[in-house]
Amino acid sequence: MAPPLSDLYPVKTAACFTAIMLVALSHLRAHHPFTRFGPANQLTTVRALLVALVAACIGEPSTSTVAAGAVAASTVATILDGADGWLARRTRMESTFGARFDMEIDALLIQVLALLAWLWGKAGAWILLSGLLRYLFIVAGRLWPWMRRRLRPTFRAKTICILQVVSLIVAVMPSVRPPLGAVVAALGLSALSYSFFLDSRWLWMHRLDA
Repeated sequence: MAPPLSDLYPVKTAACFTAIMLVALSHLRAHHPFTRFGPANQLTTVRALLVALVAACIGEPSTSTVAAGAVAASTVATILDGADGWLARRTRMESTFGARFDMEIDALLIQVLALLAWLWGKAGAWILLSGLLRYLFIVAGRLWPWMRRRLRPTFRAKTICILQVVSLIVAVMPSVRPPLGAVVAALGLSALSYSFFLDSRWLWMHRLDA
């Protein structure tokens, strides 16, 4: 039996994936000092496609089949997260582009899952903050130069990012009913907010450093 998806679903998927790649590739030449795209970025591209498949669920019927498909694609994208970084180190093709590409795919997945959790009645509009925090952080960097300082990668930040994604995946599962979905999503958002607070505090404390 075919999933109850609209005829626009493949169009939305293609449009979303194209938009992601156009934005990503516009930064390739300036931040990727290699002649090859590299296996790590290829894997991140696969993750981008999976996120596009999830994003295209926005506007689709909130059936258990659609929700299960979104959960499956999100889970695979999350499992693959980290493998692209390992591949970059393994092939000695680490770059600013690759790190940013990977991070923005994570952020987009969080935003998409938060939107689905809200649209499907799993949590209130407050859950949208899960994805908006990343973009508010970028806006803050444009307003205050000290917010643009490069942060050091930490195990805490990566762990909390994964925790946030997993909490949203659980929230949109068809078997998870309110208010359980909202509680799980709130725990993830609390952890993410704490992580952003620590990063912002570190940036503020080092704002006068050369």
